[in-house]
Amino acid sequence: MRALITGGAGFIGSHLAERLLADGQAVTVIDDLSTGRLTNLAGAMDHLSFQFVRDSVRNETVMTSLMRDADVVYHLAAAVGVRLIVEAPVHTIETNIHGSEVVLALANRFRVPTFLASTSEVYGKSNAVPFREDADVVYGSTGYSRWAYACSKVIDEFLGLAYHQEHALPVVIGRLFNVIGPRQTGAYGMVVPRFVTAALRNEPLHIHGTGEQTRCFCNVRDVVEAILPLPLNPQAAGEVFNIGATEEISMNQLADLIIEQTGGCSPKEHISYEAAFGRPFDDMMRRLPDTTKIHALTGWAPKISLADSVREVIDSLASGEG
Repeated sequence: MRALITGGAGFIGSHLAERLLADGQAVTVIDDLSTGRLTNLAGAMDHLSFQFVRDSVRNETVMTSLMRDADVVYHLAAAVGVRLIVEAPVHTIETNIHGSEVVLALANRFRVPTFLASTSEVYGKSNAVPFREDADVVYGSTGYSRWAYACSKVIDEFLGLAYHQEHALPVVIGRLFNVIGPRQTGAYGMVVPRFVTAALRNEPLHIHGTGEQTRCFCNVRDVVEAILPLPLNPQAAGEVFNIGATEEISMNQLADLIIEQTGGCSPKEHISYEAAFGRPFDDMMRRLPDTTKIHALTGWAPKISLADSVREVIDSLASGEG
């Protein structure tokens, strides 16, 4: 088996690559390193069954060669992070939509089972919590560039499902909810590494808005275990699955947890979204997945607690590994 991972030098992709190699599979990673890092792949680079290609998934010539040799593809390449999404909406839309167009067209040509990574952002501002895969989606005004990301991933989902419906391509979609763990960077707005970095320096933890908005954070190793078998499971083809933890925590509580675990004395400072992003920003108060569907099919459920996951991030950043 040879697995192709797009965006494989990123946070999730690098963990997936290591897990596949440990399983005895050959792995090819393609990443343009716009947000991914070669250091994330340090544990894979010397493996005889590993290949790294620095290029974009939008390069159809390169992707044709790679897809021809692949037995399964995990399409993780995407624009990531709220800050990047807000500041670079053109890059976000082009990367997400055109990248998926290339991947799906070639996967269909060579009949390669495909995992398409989506996001909890697709639910938008819906209040139908916990979110079910068949729920309606609710978005804000096009004046808020953050919704460009959500809409681009919805288009990705529609395209993947269309390939399954029209061409019987085995595509499975995973909506990921707030994944955390070692190697995640706070450079693009991810809250846990951003808070941890500040706490380790005894700097203020900047909390956006009231801090009463809640999220559920799932350890990257748990997420990899959920993703790994899906594209090769015939019963998963043409389906959408939520992948995430169900332990809710507010941003205020998260900040307290991180300050406590780092043993620091950082103050908490609340700042407006407009001050944080330099423009108006639309947010949702809760983002909670219903994971009944994936559990019923595969038995998957997250095993690593939030406290343990936060400790892993602290240890990783404190050691300089990131």
